[in-house]
Amino acid sequence: MNESHLQFLASDQWAEMLKTELLPWVEQVGDLGEDVLEIGPGPGRTTDLLRERAKRVTAVEMDARLAGELRARLAGTNVEVLTGDGTDTGLDSDRFSTVTAFSVLHHIPSSEAQDRLFAELCRVLRPGGVFAGTDSRDNEMIRLGHADDTFVPVDPETLPDRLEAAGFTGVDVDMTEFHIRFMARKPKA
Repeated sequence: MNESHLQFLASDQWAEMLKTELLPWVEQVGDLGEDVLEIGPGPGRTTDLLRERAKRVTAVEMDARLAGELRARLAGTNVEVLTGDGTDTGLDSDRFSTVTAFSVLHHIPSSEAQDRLFAELCRVLRPGGVFAGTDSRDNEMIRLGHADDTFVPVDPETLPDRLEAAGFTGVDVDMTEFHIRFMARKPKA
């Protein structure tokens, strides 16, 4: 992730956008349950929102520096921060009540790796659990913000089929000018 993008994700401006734009949408999911998994928390502004709404949050961050900083900042809270790859978490199957991925999918270097992530998230989500996320749309302004950075945007037209191929059902995708938002469920056993 380039430094200016990382600074934005740690900013008060981003935190305010999360509260006014993301939070009302996430609350439509309803009760997140007692055990939430967050993929790619970066500096942890989204983690801060999740930890106020769930008994326990596990955050998996690939960047060792970001994971270490977040682990230190949230020590002694209801958040466990793991350094690892979301496509192969090593976490127990059928564990989490809700899985989230906020503005992280476009940082995954290929569609194939994104599909591996979807399959892994379905595996660790308990039957009937919800996968909720947001990601950036593909437009010039967002591309400029990702200069010298990985940017593989998810096509909102193909996302439902990709999530269903990973094992999810009830996929709902909507779009704003700059973001896509999605929810899906793991089928009940």
